Formats: sequence, structure tokens, C-alpha cells
Amino acid sequence: MSESGTNDLRSTASNRILVVDDEEIVLSALRDTLRRQNYEVFATTQPVAALEELRKNLFAVVIADQRMPIISGLQLLDQARQIQPSATRILIAAVVSLDTVIDAINKGEIYRFIVKPWLREELLVTIKNAMQRHELIIQNIRLQTATQTMNGQLLELNQSLEEQVKLVARQNQQLLQMNQTLEQNLFRSMELSLHALQAFYPTLGDQSRRVAQLCRPMAQVVDLPQKERRILECAALLHDIGLVGTPRSLIKRWQENPAVLNAAEKVLIEQHPVLGQELSAFGSGMEEVGLLIRAHHERMDGDGYPDKLAGDQIPWLGRLLAVAVAFASSKLVHDDAVEEIKMQANAAFDSDAIRVFLRALPLAHAPRRERQIQLSELRPGMVLAREVCAPNGHLLAPEGQPLNFTYIEKLLNHNRIQPIDKSLVVYC
Repeated sequence: MSESGTNDLRSTASNRILVVDDEEIVLSALRDTLRRQNYEVFATTQPVAALEELRKNLFAVVIADQRMPIISGLQLLDQARQIQPSATRILIAAVVSLDTVIDAINKGEIYRFIVKPWLREELLVTIKNAMQRHELIIQNIRLQTATQTMNGQLLELNQSLEEQVKLVARQNQQLLQMNQTLEQNLFRSMELSLHALQAFYPTLGDQSRRVAQLCRPMAQVVDLPQKERRILECAALLHDIGLVGTPRSLIKRWQENPAVLNAAEKVLIEQHPVLGQELSAFGSGMEEVGLLIRAHHERMDGDGYPDKLAGDQIPWLGRLLAVAVAFASSKLVHDDAVEEIKMQANAAFDSDAIRVFLRALPLAHAPRRERQIQLSELRPGMVLAREVCAPNGHLLAPEGQPLNFTYIEKLLNHNRIQPIDKSLVVYC
């Protein structure tokens, strides 16, 4: 059955997994592991039977072994993409060329790959992320359908205006109200996405708001038209939305030191602008926003990602966004962060974009920068950006509380008696 199946079938796909492996032992292990997690699993050793099942029922996730006698895993997943584009596709392989896997991910043939033998915890996390991705895609499909329906209604109103001249004034008012509703829905959807990012990884949400606060005066400095200002601001708020679902530990290591990532982890991180572009397409007119999100890690020298664009190939608004993101995400103090950006003129950043940034920086009113730390990392002088509560809900320290030796020792003593959430958020 195609993606245009009934709503009932689509809703049942949210917990359904298709597993294909020609080794019965591996198949049984996967099936039993996933069923214990309350997933609905259809498992088969026959790729042809798997394709037939895809035509009859919807699945949230499709898992396939690479080495199978009739059809390889990549070939099967490529056909699965054509039958059910919204299903998240995962490849399992004992030995596979990294170039082949990267190429498959870049082309959208697969979402992740799992190396045999796998760790159970990593497997379950990957499946959970795949389920979340499928749900986001389905939500976007629903939003796009709703937008298309509303656009169809607008078209009918325009045709009615031509036929009923006497009702022009009244119908024009109706159109204005509908356009305002569409705009409000767009910004509501954007806020929901930003709240999802904030809930998933608070520092990413905080960073997105700082980037937006920087982009507004930058747009003012170059006197951008209103439409381009909105595009730049939307892209600033949603630029890291593609990281939702990525393991938090991986995001933290990437933020602290990108050089420690292995090749597979680097591939996952470098896909977030592409996924961000896909996730931002929840409303009419968001295509240009998606292009900026995709380009915010490109470099002038062509060493960026995901498309290795260089120079003028990078959209002008994307070059402005890249400078704002670099400054907002820098771990350096204000002046050192500015100097680092200036030193990378014409290598990482467009020199004209840097000049715009420097002129706009005094006008910016960015929110205070936040950082996630462990309880053991607390130091006197820090200020809590989030309240600290005991497991029973008792408030231990309010938001905005300055920390000294006494207050830190109080928190540590309480943790020894009754452990608290050791992941805290402080202002940098």
C-alpha cells in the first residue's frame, strides 16, 4: 500500500517495525528484543515477502541486513523508500564500506546503520530515534496537507471574487483574515518546533534564540526587505532543529570538541542541516528558510557541510546566518569570539557578512548564554539558569540563584543523601 493509505493505517504504523535478515538466529534476536520493548514486529528472511508486506501495510521503521542472497539490504531499502517514503530505513551490516554508507545516507536511502554485533542499548536508542523521526515526518505531512487544503480554499475564494463583484469588499476581508491565520499558524508551528528543541536539549534552544537576536540587527544594518528579514529570523530560530533525536551525549561532545568524533558520528552530526531543512518544511513559503538552514555550516573555502558549497554558491542570507551561529555557539568570551570570527574571514566566513555582524553586534540584545554542566562542575560565581529540585519536587535552589561555596556544598550534601538530577544549567 502506498503512502496515500488511510489515516487508520497511518496511525497504526507508529509502533510497527519490519525486520529483514536471511539469518534466522539474527532475525529471532532482533524480533524478540524489539517485541520486549512493545514494538509490533513483522520479521522475515525473504526480501520479496518483505516488499510485499510493505505494499500491504504501513511501517514506521524498516531494518534490513546488507548481505542477503537475492536482494542486498541497500537495494531493499531503496525500494522501500519508493513504496513508503516516510518509513525510517536502517541498514545492518557486519562489514560495509564507509563510503557506501555515507553515500546512502546523503542520498536519503538510509537514516542510520548498525554494525554487527550491536550493543543492545545502542540498538534501542537508534530504534527510538528512528520512531521519533517517522513521527516528525508524519506530522509534517499532516501540516503540509492542511496547508494545501487552506491554499485550495483561498483559490476558491479568488474564483468566487471574480464571479461575484458585489461581494468584493466582504470577501477581501475574509481573505485577509485567512492570511493572518496562516501566518499565525506558521509562527505557532515554529514556536512548537523551538520548544521541542528546548525540551530535548536546553542549550540548543537557548543558542537558537541568541542567533535570532543577532540576526535581527544584522537584517537592519543591511536594510533587508521584510520578507527576507522573516526568512532569516525563521532560519535562525530553527537552524539546529535537525539535531532533535540525535544522542545528547554526541551533541555535547560535538559542541565541546568536534575533533573527538569518529567518522560515523561525524556523519550523523553533518546530516543535521539536511534533516533540519526537511523538518522546517511545515508551511507554505518555508522553502527558502530550509535552504538557509541547510547552508548554515557551509564555508567560503568549500570545506563546510553538507554540500561543500563555496563562495557565492552559499546564499547571502546563509552567509549572514553562519556568522551569527558561530558567535552564538562559541565557547570563548565575547571579545575572543569576535576576534576568532575576524581571523576566519574568507576562509570560514564571508568578509562582508563579518562586517555586517560587527556593525550589528552593539545593537544586539541577546539573552544570556546557558551551559549544561554536571553537579561536580559547579563553581562559586556561577548563576543557575534553571531551578534545582529534589526527586520529590522540593525546591533546592531557585532559577537565578548565584552560587558560592556554601550553596554548592548544600547541594552536594543533599545529593549524597538523596540523589538529585546531576545535569544542571547555568549562565556562562
